[in-house]
Amino acid sequence: MSASTGDLHEQAADRLGSVAQRYTQGRRAIVDVLASAERPLTVPEMLTVAPPGAIPQSSAYRNLAVLIEAQVVRRLAGNDEFARYELAEDLAGHHHHLLCDNCGLVTDVDAPEALEEAVAEAARLAAAQGGFQVTSHRMDLVGRCADCVEA
Repeated sequence: MSASTGDLHEQAADRLGSVAQRYTQGRRAIVDVLASAERPLTVPEMLTVAPPGAIPQSSAYRNLAVLIEAQVVRRLAGNDEFARYELAEDLAGHHHHLLCDNCGLVTDVDAPEALEEAVAEAARLAAAQGGFQVTSHRMDLVGRCADCVEA
């Protein structure tokens, strides 16, 4: 993660304030869980990992919607029926994802600098054809996780 925990909470509170929302204990708990996670998590995974009662199930989705609106959290679609959530890239650091098309697992992966440069250049060239200006990119690599390959 690129921001310290104190900075992260300060930035989250500022972003929530910019959309007229408060940084409640439930929202703070979600940010803490996602900040300590090594990969994007589903809501059931967040509820399991969080201290008991820290994230009320009844408000988890509503709090996530507000955190997404404030650009603190982003929602990822996987290859299964479950959405996964992670901190916004500018808070967590730039990375990409490995998506298992068998079990749905989504893991974070840092791409080598040479690949990042090649993707950025390819995106710039493709965008230029349509008069589009690229500000960032996302890359998901789809395949089988180690557990599914072994099975």
